[in-house]
Amino acid sequence: MQLSRRDVLGVGVLGAAAFFIPAQPLLAQAARNRLPESRLPAPFQQELTVPPVLAPVRTDATTDYYTMTMRSADVPIVPGLRPTTIFGYNGITPGPTVLVRRGATAGGRAPARDVVVRHINALPTTHPTLRYTPTTSVHLHGNASLPQYDGWAEDLTAPGQFKDYLYPNDQDERTLWYHDHAVHHTAENTYMGLAGLYITDEGLNLPLPKGRYEVPLVIQDKIFDTDGQLLFLDNGQKALMGDVVLVNGKPTPFLKVERRKYLFRILNASTSRAYRLALSTGEPFTFVSGDGGLNPRPQQAAEFRIGEAERYGVVIDFAKYRVGQQVILRNLPLKNNDDLPSTRQIMRFDVAAEATDESNNEVPAVLNPGGSPFDPMPLTENQAVRTREWRFKRHQGQWSINNQFWDPARMDAAPGQDDVEIWTFDNRSGGWFHPIHVHLTDFKILDRNGQPPLPYEVGPKDVAYAGEGEVVRVIAKFGPRRGKYMMHCHNVIHEDHDMMTNFEVGTGGPDPVAAAPPRAVTNPLPPLVKPPSTA
Repeated sequence: MQLSRRDVLGVGVLGAAAFFIPAQPLLAQAARNRLPESRLPAPFQQELTVPPVLAPVRTDATTDYYTMTMRSADVPIVPGLRPTTIFGYNGITPGPTVLVRRGATAGGRAPARDVVVRHINALPTTHPTLRYTPTTSVHLHGNASLPQYDGWAEDLTAPGQFKDYLYPNDQDERTLWYHDHAVHHTAENTYMGLAGLYITDEGLNLPLPKGRYEVPLVIQDKIFDTDGQLLFLDNGQKALMGDVVLVNGKPTPFLKVERRKYLFRILNASTSRAYRLALSTGEPFTFVSGDGGLNPRPQQAAEFRIGEAERYGVVIDFAKYRVGQQVILRNLPLKNNDDLPSTRQIMRFDVAAEATDESNNEVPAVLNPGGSPFDPMPLTENQAVRTREWRFKRHQGQWSINNQFWDPARMDAAPGQDDVEIWTFDNRSGGWFHPIHVHLTDFKILDRNGQPPLPYEVGPKDVAYAGEGEVVRVIAKFGPRRGKYMMHCHNVIHEDHDMMTNFEVGTGGPDPVAAAPPRAVTNPLPPLVKPPSTA
């Protein structure tokens, strides 16, 4: 019989200890089979690649329709070792990028287009080494989806099933990402590769770098065994810290650049690791966007920390460097992150040529004048109708919020629709850092330990890095949808064990499980149509 983690927690202290004893030799064997430092991939041997853009299977007047299949695949990652078994959307990791272009019309901005994605779970019925059943729940991180399409942790699609997800794109343009959110297995599923980018047309009408000068960087860290396979070692349910850094699936790659500005959309898609990034030249980054889209104005900083699930749009001007110069994106030490020789360099930029195109080579002084209904940046403290406090700490051997664990039946907050609230994220227990993600809504960081937010945080956010000993206050307007949503730590080891809670916006919202359940895969599949969108 295969016991779930909840089953184990319920057998009592002596029973749990007895259960885990047989697993220890397996963990010890896995550690012995870990790829030694001497055999880790050498840096800067592979050129950076960019995930392919997914083409819609059809479009109509209002909606673009896509199909993705989650499946196991063997992909080459570590040179000299056999291909690595991954779980990938369409069998690749990162998955294909969904690119939503809205553009402009003679009267201004064109209406937002909806997107429908059919996600088919064709994963094996049992994980090849961890032996769980890889059920999935797809979360489009940063999208104000209805509850039944938001990736509710208990809204599970089993192997052999599919679900059609509806995504509105009526928020400010932004860098989003889609990833698995299955209850108690988010860490394993995303670590195996279930993550990809979803980009709305941020900056399309500004002279920011575009096209080949606009480059996504999906940063992850992994552990490999001597056979080239992924090892899942979570340090007693605390954190998984890899010793190989992948950027867009390549170990510590290089990118040839021209002498001009580039816009990099940086996503930290790691399981547990945060990064403190800096250029080897000491030059500052120019920050143009955050999780929720364009900043009001550009900001500069010579280094920045980026927690799990955070996204930053940064501009680097390579016109400052001569042809032939190399600039390394470095990872500086950061508390509670394993500082390993192999993780101190993320990638290298090789200045290879003069600029061949000088268009869209500016950073405007004003990026986002605001004005959208749920833009959090104009919000002020006197608009808040209430304040809530959330304490993040280790409790009874698990990870807790306000000393409570995940329970889908318990709602821990009930903001009214369109209410403005201040939420305080209290991490004064200090044991670990916690990147806190609030579903549905964007927020503005008011302060950290009573001080103004860091320069690169002065923009719309949906993840707040609550560092060790920090108290972070944020303000948000809750909407535009009604229903049940989640808040959790995005160290997904912590999320799975059980640092996640629920809140319900307004009343009468659709049930996140019952409103749009998955269906069995049939041959042929039913036509791909727009699913119900009633709230």
